[in-house]
Amino acid sequence: MFPAKLTELPQWKRLFKEAEKMGQPEKHLRRLLQDQNRLSEFSRSGGGLFFDFSRQRIDQAGLRLLFELAEACNVQQTFSAMINGEKINRSENRAALHTATRCFANKKVMQNGEDIIPVMQAIRDNIKKFVEDVHNGRIVSSTGKPFTDIVVVGIGGSYLGTEFAAGAMRFYADKGMKLHFLSNVDIHNFGEIASEIHAETTLWIIISKSYTTVETTANTNLAHAFMRDRGLSPEKHIVTVTSKGSPGDDPTNPILACFHMFDYIGGRYSVTSAVGGVPLSLYLGFDRYERFLRGAEEMDQHAAEAPLKQNLPLIAALLSVWNNNFLGYPAQAIIPYASPLAKLTPHVQQLYMESNGKSMTTTGAKVEHETGVIIFGEPGTNAQHSFFQLAHQGRGFPIDFIGVVKPQYEGCCSSASDVSNHQELWANLISQPMALALGKTDENPFKYFDGNRPSSTILLEDLSPENVGRLLAFYEARTVFEAFIWNINPFDQFGVELGKTLADGIRLEIKKRNKDPKHAFTGKDPISAFYLDTIFNGRIHLDSP
Repeated sequence: MFPAKLTELPQWKRLFKEAEKMGQPEKHLRRLLQDQNRLSEFSRSGGGLFFDFSRQRIDQAGLRLLFELAEACNVQQTFSAMINGEKINRSENRAALHTATRCFANKKVMQNGEDIIPVMQAIRDNIKKFVEDVHNGRIVSSTGKPFTDIVVVGIGGSYLGTEFAAGAMRFYADKGMKLHFLSNVDIHNFGEIASEIHAETTLWIIISKSYTTVETTANTNLAHAFMRDRGLSPEKHIVTVTSKGSPGDDPTNPILACFHMFDYIGGRYSVTSAVGGVPLSLYLGFDRYERFLRGAEEMDQHAAEAPLKQNLPLIAALLSVWNNNFLGYPAQAIIPYASPLAKLTPHVQQLYMESNGKSMTTTGAKVEHETGVIIFGEPGTNAQHSFFQLAHQGRGFPIDFIGVVKPQYEGCCSSASDVSNHQELWANLISQPMALALGKTDENPFKYFDGNRPSSTILLEDLSPENVGRLLAFYEARTVFEAFIWNINPFDQFGVELGKTLADGIRLEIKKRNKDPKHAFTGKDPISAFYLDTIFNGRIHLDSP
C-alpha cells in the first residue's frame, strides 16, 4: 500500500526546507501566537474531543505539506484496510482488529472465512452474564462468600491498558470490589497484594494469550499455592482470558470461566477485548464498560471517516512526525491535568514505543529515518515540580496537555485565593503551555526563558466512560497513523523477545545450582557469573569481580 520510499517523496524533502524556516525569528511561537485567528485555524473538534495544536511550531505552509504527506502515504486507506480485516501485520501474516472488539455497527468483518463481529458480541454477552452472576451472588467463592477482591495476573498489554481505564473510571466503581494488578514477577508485587486482599473472597483473572508467559506462569503458580495454603479450592477462584486451546483453556482443569483472545488483537491494543472487559466489567459494572466501548467506537469511526484535515488522531500523528523527523525532538511528554488519568502515560508508553520502536519497513528494508520517540509523563501539577525545569530551560520536548472541564468531585473555594482546587488546576493548565511557547526575557540570564517549546492541548468534557474510551482510541489511532506514515509495522514486537531468549540460558544455570549447590557458573561470561553468584550468596562481594 505504500507508494514509494518515504525519504524520496517530494513532500518529505520539502518538509525539511519548511523545518529550516521555523528557526527564523518570525517563526518563533511568540510571533505566531500574535495571530488572533491562530486558535481557530490550528484546532479541531471531533470524536468527542477538542484538540488544540495552536502552540505547535508549525505554520499553514508546513501543515499543508503534512496533509500532502499523509495523502502520498495512503494512511487513511491503510487504516480502512486495517478495520476491514486485511492482514496488514505482514511480518506475522495477521490482521489487526482491535477496533472489532468495540464495533456495534451492522457490518461484517471477515477473518479466515468467518464474520468476527458476532464472535465479539458473543464474548461480550458471556462477560455480561458472568459479571451479573458474580454481582448478584450466583457465582461465589469456594467458601460460599461473595467476591470482594479482583487480582489481574498478567504483564504488559495484559494489564497496562486495563489499569489506565480502571483508574480513570474509579469514580464509577460501586460494586464493592477492589481491583489489584499482579504483573511483576518480583515477589514484592505478590507480597503487597497478598497483604491487602481477603484470600477467601478473591477472584484471580489470569490473562495470557499463550498461557506460557514466564512471569505470568510464575505468579499463577504463586496464586495457586497461596490459595491451597489457606484451604481454598483454586478452581473456584480463577478465571482465564487466553487463546482457544491454550493450557488455560483446558476442560480437564475446571475453572469458573474462560474467555478467549485472538492473534489478530495485540496485547497493547486489547483493552476493549476480554482482556479489559472481564476485570473492568466486574469492577465497574457491564453497562459502564459498554459505554466505554461505545466511546472508543466513536473515535474509531472519526479516525476512519473524518476528512484528512479534520481528523484529530491523524493530525496528531502528523505533528508527531513533524516534531520527530523534521524538528529533531527525541521525546514527548503526556501530562494529564486530572489525577484519574495517572496511568494513561504508562499505557501509551507501551502502546507507542512497542508499536513504533522499529528499524525495518514493512518490506524488510532498513528505515532511513527516525521512528518512535521516547514517551514519558506524570500528571499535572506534579510534573511541574518534577521535570518542568528541563521543559522550560533545558532541552525542550513536545507535550500533550490533557484537561478535563468538569471534575468528578466538587470542592469548596480556597479562602486564600478564592478559587477552587479545580480552578487552580486549570490556572496551571492554561499557563504552562503558554509559558513554554512564549518564554520570558530578563536581564538576569538565570531567569531568561527562550520559549518556542511546542505543545498541544486535548480537552474532554468530563471523565465519563465514553470519554475515557474516546481518549484510549485516540492514542491507538494516532499510534498506527504514525506507523503508516513511516511504513513500519505497529503490530509486531520482536524486540521484546531477545531479552527473554537470553533469560532462558540464565534460568537454566539457576536451575542447575538449585539442584546442585556445587554447580559453578564457569560456563557463563564473567559478568553474568558474578551476578549469579551474588544472588546465591545473598550478598555483594565488594572486592569482586
